[in-house]
Amino acid sequence: MDVSDVLTETYGRLPGLVRAAVEGLSPEELRRAPAPGANPVGWLVWHLTRVQDDHVADVLGAEQLWVTGDWAGRFGLPADPDDTGYGHTPEQVAAVRPESDRALLDYFDAVAERTRGFLAGLRPADLDRVVDEAWDPPVTLGVRLVSVAEDDLQHAGQAAYVRGLLAAG
Repeated sequence: MDVSDVLTETYGRLPGLVRAAVEGLSPEELRRAPAPGANPVGWLVWHLTRVQDDHVADVLGAEQLWVTGDWAGRFGLPADPDDTGYGHTPEQVAAVRPESDRALLDYFDAVAERTRGFLAGLRPADLDRVVDEAWDPPVTLGVRLVSVAEDDLQHAGQAAYVRGLLAAG
């Protein structure tokens, strides 16, 4: 297995996790927080998708799909490329209003497809390329891709947990 295969396998686990977390939930369920200040399923999946879209677009030197597509309107938000959910207040979390489970899945699928295409062409030497010098040490492509996968997998698990809380009660 080469580096491209390992990363493709890792990112390839996300679509099933995302689907299991959101499929069949109503817009109200997607926006329902399990407790005050907690993140709802819809926000968690929107955020994990925004992070992947932002970071992969950056390493590609391309615009985010969030900005070039008509995604923002389906979430009741402006197409702000800087808004990925980091540091959101409870009010900002509540403002993420996916119109349906399909909005989340369609946006995620578009981002995941672009990520798969990018990962398919990776070579081991590519992972050493510095992609962010704002950190000490500077962030390489390999570190960035692992970081995004780790963040996305955590949030997908959180979304599944919150979905279970909704079903329980």
